Formats: sequence, structure tokens, C-alpha cells
Amino acid sequence: MTLLKPLALAAVSTVALSVAATAQDKLELKYTVPSVPTDLHTQAMQVFADKLEELAPGRFDIQLFDSGSLFAQGADLDALQRGNAEMTYVSFQLIADAIPEYGLLTAGYLFQSPEHYRAFLASDIGAEFKQRVSDEMGIQLLDTCYLGTRQINLREARDVETPDDLAGVKLRMPSSDAWLFLGQALGTNPTPLPFGEVYLGLQAGTIDGQDNPLPSVEAAKFYEVTEQIVLTSHLVDGINVAVNNQTWEQLTDEEKAAMTQAAVASCDWNNERRLAEEERLLGFFEEQGLQITTPDVAAFREHVQGFYLNSDRAAAWPEGWLDAINAMAN
Repeated sequence: MTLLKPLALAAVSTVALSVAATAQDKLELKYTVPSVPTDLHTQAMQVFADKLEELAPGRFDIQLFDSGSLFAQGADLDALQRGNAEMTYVSFQLIADAIPEYGLLTAGYLFQSPEHYRAFLASDIGAEFKQRVSDEMGIQLLDTCYLGTRQINLREARDVETPDDLAGVKLRMPSSDAWLFLGQALGTNPTPLPFGEVYLGLQAGTIDGQDNPLPSVEAAKFYEVTEQIVLTSHLVDGINVAVNNQTWEQLTDEEKAAMTQAAVASCDWNNERRLAEEERLLGFFEEQGLQITTPDVAAFREHVQGFYLNSDRAAAWPEGWLDAINAMAN
């Protein structure tokens, strides 16, 4: 009987080692974002995790971190590039900071819908774009999730058909140069102001309006101190699901396909809910007494794109891309 104890211990040790080896065989995926749990694209991370586990059961150790709990906003891309995290969302604005000619992709009126982003990524120039991002930034872009469409929200209602009708309007914009340039392109007098001061600025009249996606107007209660929403739809915003090359290069073709499919599933989930939320909010704002008006969007698009093209910013844009991407919306 005494001889059985060492044998039993050896068997237990073997099982333990086997379990440990199995755990070690899983590829760690730390997915980090600065956004809060209530944000739809934060919730979409769980959709990604569930779908990837379904498609590649047991292959990945997927760990989700929101609210900047692993890396603060602005540090997440660096964490991917250093290999301290494997996945995050990466904006087109951040890509343009690293590769300036892709500032085109942040211009007003370029993308017109979530489907437009995907058409671009699936195109030949989209493949060129993703390859350059991979080569120079060390990340793979899997899909683009819709963040919302920015509209103009005015303190006092006015007749707005073209950018000329916004002349002199003090429109609050984020303080970066790119955002202020967009405000100019819209025909306004862009006024930088921290987001936390916008409500009081509208209330006091130090600004005449602000621009944001409709869910932000609701969340910040700007509808309480404004009279009109002008559906200019001047920026359809999206953010890219990204994985670092160190992780991507460890995957088989089947695993790459599974990860891409999971990213698409997560963006599908996000996009459907964001579009429904924007539709709901139009009715809500009307109930709150706001005027909802639609200007001559084609006139706005022509004016804004012309404003960019006649600036120094467009000098670095890849030749022919503006027309090609515009055509993909048709």
C-alpha cells in the first residue's frame, strides 16, 4: 500500500502538469479600452470574446479591460506596440497622427455610413492602407465600428440650408487643430471649449452651438439649452478593432479568419444598436421641443471637401483616393 502513494502522487502531478500546459497553450488576448462599460463599443468587446470562443474554442485567454483600468487613454496603442496588451480600438485620427497622409480619412463628409467604412477597408486602396498601418504601426485592423454621426446643435433656431447660413456662428469644437479646421470648413467661427463647459456656454450664450453625435447631446442634456438640431451629418465617425502584429503572426490562417469574423460580429452588434439609438433620439428631441431640420447636405459636402482640397492639408493625401472613396458610397 505504501508503494501506491508515490504512484498516486505521480499521477496527480502528471495531471497538474497537463492542465498547466493546456493553460499555457492558450494565447493571451488582453483587450484594453478607455471607454466606460455603458458605451456600446465597450459592450461589443464581450460580443467579440464570445464569438471568438465559439469559433476557436479554448484557443485564446481573452481578458477584457474597460475604463482605462489596464492602460489610460492615449497609452493603449503604445501598449499594443510594446506587446503589453494585444488588442484595442484605434481611431483614424490616431492613425493620421502617425501617418499624416491618412489625414484624408478624418476629413468631413468623407465617410457617409458604417457600410462606407467597410467598403473602403475591403477595397484595393483599403488593403494598401491596412498594409501600411501594419508595416509602420505594427497593428492589424480587423473591422471598423460605428461611433455615431456628428450633427450641429444650435442655441437659437435659424434657417440653415448651406454653409453660408452658418457665417458668424460660434460653434464649439474640440480644441485640436484638426477639429477647429473642420469647424471652419462648415462655415462657422469655431470656438474651442472643454466639453465640460459646453452646457454653461450654451446657456450663457458665449457659444452659439456645438457639434456631437445625438447620444452625446442626450447624455450631456444639451437639448435643455438649445432650440435646434441641424442634420448636417458632417462626420460619420468610426473606430477600428486592432490587434498587434506580434499576436497576429502567431495565428494560423483559420485563426486569423476566426478573429476577423469575431471583430465583424462585434461591430455588427454595435452598429445596429447605435443606428437604432440615433433614430430614437430624433423623436425624443422633438418631444423636448427642439426643431429637427435637414439642410442641403450635398451643398455642405461640396463646400467642406473643397475647403479641405484648397488647403495645405490635402497636399499629402494619396492621389485619387478622395474620388475613389466618394464613389464607394454610391
